[in-house]
Amino acid sequence: MSQDKIDIKDVTPKTFNPKTHKGKKDRFNPSDGIYVRESKGAFQILRRYGAWFLLLLFGLVPWIPYGERQAILLDIGHQQFNFFGTTLYPQDLTLLALLFMIAAFGLFFITTFLGRVWCGYLCPQTVWTFMYIWFEEKLEGAANKRRKQDSGKMTPNLLLRKTIKHLAWIGIALVTGFTFVGYFVPIKDLVVDFLTLNTTFWAGFWVLFFAICTYANAAWMRSIVCIHMCPYARFQSAMFDKDTFIVGYNPERGESRGPRSRKADPKKLGLGDCIDCDLCVQVCPTGIDIRDGLQYECINCGACIDVCNKTMDRMGYEKNLISYTTEHKLSGKNTKVMRPKLIGYGSIMILMIILFFLQVASVEPVGMSVLRDRNQLFKINSAGYVENTYNLKVINKTQQLQTYTLNVSGLSDVTWYGNQTIQVDPGEVLNLPISLGVATENLNSPVSTIQFILTDSNQFTVEVESRFVKKL
Repeated sequence: MSQDKIDIKDVTPKTFNPKTHKGKKDRFNPSDGIYVRESKGAFQILRRYGAWFLLLLFGLVPWIPYGERQAILLDIGHQQFNFFGTTLYPQDLTLLALLFMIAAFGLFFITTFLGRVWCGYLCPQTVWTFMYIWFEEKLEGAANKRRKQDSGKMTPNLLLRKTIKHLAWIGIALVTGFTFVGYFVPIKDLVVDFLTLNTTFWAGFWVLFFAICTYANAAWMRSIVCIHMCPYARFQSAMFDKDTFIVGYNPERGESRGPRSRKADPKKLGLGDCIDCDLCVQVCPTGIDIRDGLQYECINCGACIDVCNKTMDRMGYEKNLISYTTEHKLSGKNTKVMRPKLIGYGSIMILMIILFFLQVASVEPVGMSVLRDRNQLFKINSAGYVENTYNLKVINKTQQLQTYTLNVSGLSDVTWYGNQTIQVDPGEVLNLPISLGVATENLNSPVSTIQFILTDSNQFTVEVESRFVKKL
């Protein structure tokens, strides 16, 4: 058996009886709500400021103008993704694949190194859940007060506060739906059309769909999503090892746990530093007891670390009874930060990043494709020339009106039937039918290789190869 395998401790309650487990919740029962107690400390400050930054970024980006449109618009209807001055088309979507690969290996790297910090600090489910809990605390009170209110009778005052809370939650959900869909549909038009009931069916459907999902996930399901629905919680064990930094409790120092006065000497009482205050359980958004060992429900948010450190301060004990640590460190061994798995994930991620930027640098400001007329390979026109017909498709990937000049090489004395100077609007795909005529004596073979040359005002050139047919 591998020496790196993490020992799993079964912490499933054999019998759960609310009468004998007063104040505790059955975290394996989705219907048993968790009242999350507010936690303050260094890690919660980091989490809150990081969450607010990401929320502002998410909410403001669709409103940033660039020219005559918004700066970032993933316009699926017109099959173009606009990023400020760059427009990507379906043929450029290898960039999107590389971006997803970077994100995947970045997540693997971070998880192997720091465990589920993505879940605790950056995951939308966590960010929106804590935002909803903030409104709950401000309108209904602290966790103990909410628990007591919900176990009693509904009063008019409580009903009013709950109504305001749910209206605030619904408002946040609608703003979230508008913002998300606003990355795919011009957001200004979307808001105006929605409020005036002039929006298209699908735009309105997706706004309401994401609003309902946000409200359901952050207001009602919360930890149920993390524990029962999120696939990441299931396959994270493939990336964990005993050198992965996790939120862990030090049983050597904390046990045996038990209450005592501040002045009491725990050693004389035969106790460890844990005073069994249960605050680490009360602040946990997934309702687990970190003292039971490593559990897949833990999202590494650090709430239990902050509240435990405050308790240690009040008791005059050393901090970090609960801390970001590793299984090896908890067992008294050295932690190996640089290890093959971590190096492998990091190397592949760096390689993907290099490939991504090389691909971005190679994106051309204009694209052209050439399709021969398949209905008639050639014809002899009224001037006695052999004539071939083509359909040129020119894509202006810039955000400015462009003027292009078209030429052909590979044949001598070519007569061009059609426009050789064209103007293409920003983001437009222009279909241009043209014909080429060549005197028979200038054709040395039945099929000749030619190149269509497109040149813009900045002398950027695109060449596309095709064929000129003289006879079958």
